[in-house]
Amino acid sequence: MSVQRVEISFVGPPPVAQIERASGVSGVEQDGPVVRCLVVGSFQPFLEALRGHEVVSLKSTPSPRFEGEM
Repeated sequence: MSVQRVEISFVGPPPVAQIERASGVSGVEQDGPVVRCLVVGSFQPFLEALRGHEVVSLKSTPSPRFEGEM
């Protein structure tokens, strides 16, 4: 499975709680309107967590797997 490091900027407060609950998402960090996290596998649960929130930018880059991750 792929691991992507994602940085996303929102208009207004980001939906941090929904993002944290999304399947395959970990390491969620918020800095004002910007959220950074890791997404493992499918992006669909992550994208569904964003529904209803205006996104200004989204950047996704491949990330090496964490040690001990299968």
